[in-house]
Amino acid sequence: MAASPSTARAINDRLALRLLQQQGPLTAGQLKELTGLSRPTVADLVERLGAAGLIAVTGEAKEQRRGPNAKLYGIVAGRAHLAALDVRTEGVAVVVSDLVGGVLAEAALPITGDTGTGPAVEQAVELVERTAKEAGADRLHTVGIGAPGLIDPASGELRDSTGLPAWHRRLVAALQERLPEARVSVENETNLAALAEQRHGAARDRDTFVLLWLGHGTGAAVILDGTLRRGASGGTGEIGFLPVPGTRGLPSATDCEGGFHSLVGAAAVAELAGEYGIGAEPGAARGAEGAVRAALTDPAGAPFLDALADRIAVGAASVVALLDPGCVVLGGEVGQAGGEPLASRVRDRLAAMSPLPAEVLPSTLGGGAVLRGALLTARDRAQDELFGAPDH
Repeated sequence: MAASPSTARAINDRLALRLLQQQGPLTAGQLKELTGLSRPTVADLVERLGAAGLIAVTGEAKEQRRGPNAKLYGIVAGRAHLAALDVRTEGVAVVVSDLVGGVLAEAALPITGDTGTGPAVEQAVELVERTAKEAGADRLHTVGIGAPGLIDPASGELRDSTGLPAWHRRLVAALQERLPEARVSVENETNLAALAEQRHGAARDRDTFVLLWLGHGTGAAVILDGTLRRGASGGTGEIGFLPVPGTRGLPSATDCEGGFHSLVGAAAVAELAGEYGIGAEPGAARGAEGAVRAALTDPAGAPFLDALADRIAVGAASVVALLDPGCVVLGGEVGQAGGEPLASRVRDRLAAMSPLPAEVLPSTLGGGAVLRGALLTARDRAQDELFGAPDH
């Protein structure tokens, strides 16, 4: 059955917008070549999208003569403004961008544990409002939030988790109340980091891989056959609770102490560094990151990196045995700080422990991957709504 004229126009418009999104400004001739549409059809869709305020002339192609055929058409970046938040136990970071992801303003604010839930929420919301104002955004179309903890797959809300600040859960509702026109959504921080690594980082263009997050917290994100896997309760990747040898006990339903987190969490890495004479600030992700960086330049740092790789390989081997992802990315601040020297050590240990081949790659985005992933998902949601969701 042939598509109706209106359906065909919608499909053509969406195809053109996707190309402009992926490749940047294009001429009508380039759109004709890439879409396979006729010249009159491309002319019609360019006029239609321009009238809708979705595209505009952004310049001229240098390789062509000046004139109508040389006009470059691009997405109107200012059509919508987006915000992305990286919510941590010790604070929040915010980025405001235009519709194509161009960063207009960014800010961060530490929030200490004794701030209190109400004041913490108010400080975080005010930070978003100030950053949006600085960016010149009268309103925010979409807000994407990355936070630690489990996301309920049914409601899409952050579940109450022991050990996480109460203001994390309150923040989503508060932002929706203060920004009633915005589409506000929250996703697990490690999942967002994996999406960013897949789009722009170490796992670029890979359909299947696991991101092992090594920072203040410990987690994993699983992408299989191009799809982010969340599990029945949203808990896929809670590897911090994985029982492993080398700890003082077993984890419980409310505390990952005794699990894999006890081996590779920031506090554990800082303590291990101290045992090998590598200075670190105990209990802080930046301290663990600093210790790993210091070990890379310290002649006495190799034994510490070997011991850390032994620990990481225990969790990585479990992931490889269960999922056979073919690739493990060492993410978070520690994974990025260790770079190839740490990744190669883990790779060697995995090869000796598992019959399944697996590349081990260091993150290229590190701790910034969460904010990058939140911005990417916010941009995708906004564009899907404004351009029309893609067919699946």
